[in-house]
Amino acid sequence: MNEAYPVVRVAAIQAAPVLFDRDGTIAKMADLVADAGAQGAQMVVLPEALVPAYPRGFSFGAVVGSRTDSGRDLWARYWAESVAVPSAAADAIAEIARQNSVYLTVGVVERDTDHGGGTLFCTLLYYGPDGRYLGKHRKLKPTGSERLIWGEGDGSTLTTFDTDWGRAGGLICWENYMPLARAAMYAKGVHIYLAPTADCRDTWQATLRHIAIEGRCFVVGCNQYVHRSMVPTDVPDAHEIEAMPEELCSGGSAIYGPLGDLLAGPLYGEEGILLADLDTREITRARFDFDASGHYARPDVFRLEVDETPKPPVEAVVSLDEEKG
Repeated sequence: MNEAYPVVRVAAIQAAPVLFDRDGTIAKMADLVADAGAQGAQMVVLPEALVPAYPRGFSFGAVVGSRTDSGRDLWARYWAESVAVPSAAADAIAEIARQNSVYLTVGVVERDTDHGGGTLFCTLLYYGPDGRYLGKHRKLKPTGSERLIWGEGDGSTLTTFDTDWGRAGGLICWENYMPLARAAMYAKGVHIYLAPTADCRDTWQATLRHIAIEGRCFVVGCNQYVHRSMVPTDVPDAHEIEAMPEELCSGGSAIYGPLGDLLAGPLYGEEGILLADLDTREITRARFDFDASGHYARPDVFRLEVDETPKPPVEAVVSLDEEKG
């Protein structure tokens, strides 16, 4: 933390994507981030899987033992609208951060470009106020049916980044229910904990507040607001969501302080921008009597080993003779 610049204005943007439209969503994001920047935001957080969509209600034509052609068509469209890193789409997101001079975190559906390109990941992308790519976090464990459409990340993307106001980083949605994953983030010294989600239930607020108290950190929770009429009718299997409520995701974005105090939100029932001024000196005050990875830890009793090495599915083994070549 920088004692000379202790206060940062953070924005949590609750919005829907232009569903299944990567470029349309990035264009909408540019307007939203500009709005937040005009209100003084220095750090901006956007929801899980904003680009191009969290495909709530879709089965992708899969049941145990079979898949459908229309489900494969939906997957192909979802894949085509995903974000490769690097790519022109990723560069456009970086430019949004640069134009508004903000630290920018956004949830995307990331297309794997290293191992054949057939896998998608639920990913957070991090950019600095100069547009520099700071890294990414891939969701370690997709939840329930998400496992059909997203692969699992590994420990190499438990990413944090330093700012003028302390260290930031986070986990996605129900990863935040993983005690050891939270412990790993606390041990990295996170001051501003980012928790984009797709969970709009009231119980999620208890999770955000608990993390704030447990980690003695600021927590920025950010969700989408989506209703059924936003889903394009030309999406394969669009009929699957006809029986669902009109309000597919009601939101629930919120910002909490390191003693569990609610600083902004929760926002339900509409799109909007939550703003909060975070005085990072409050973290030091909060850790006086509890520091999860410091004086309140018992390393003589409990130890956590975190493997942050990349785990590629295929590695080439080159013989010494080939290297000499």
